[in-house]
Amino acid sequence: MLETPRLVLRRWRADDVAPMTAVNEDPEVMRWIGDGGVRDEQQTRLGIEAMEHEWESQGFGLFAVEIRATGELAGFTGLSVPDFMPELLPAVEVGWRLGRAYWGQGVATEAAAAALRFGFEECGVDRMVGIAQLGNGASERVMTKLGMRPVRETVDPSCGRRVRVFELSSEQYGTASP
Repeated sequence: MLETPRLVLRRWRADDVAPMTAVNEDPEVMRWIGDGGVRDEQQTRLGIEAMEHEWESQGFGLFAVEIRATGELAGFTGLSVPDFMPELLPAVEVGWRLGRAYWGQGVATEAAAAALRFGFEECGVDRMVGIAQLGNGASERVMTKLGMRPVRETVDPSCGRRVRVFELSSEQYGTASP
């Protein structure tokens, strides 16, 4: 578990399925994820199980993001291996997905900064990548605020959409951390 001034980043619980399903069923949230399709409760449940499995197999994963003041689930942030983009491997990706109610408030930046710190300082990750579909300016702005820099454009083979890849090394993090 990690804590920031406004957030608690924690492992997943059974009662997170319903609020995360609400996030995943919102077409505007999912617009920039994969092929842009929404995910139902069963897909969300399987996704949470996969996130928990990554914690067990990798020693890191995607945290549930909870708003400290209310206990509400806002979405997720954290670290994962971007297996869907073999050309980037070996790599660890920092990512996030938040419900629309939490957009534009700095929640993504605050949560992802804590995840970066965890990855570099606790897990010993050497290099983090961030991946945003072209046109997803909000995610690109978060990556820039985190000190990440664009390094290439390519195609996400899982959906055929063009993406921009950002990167931050552990050395750069030491001099440019948020």
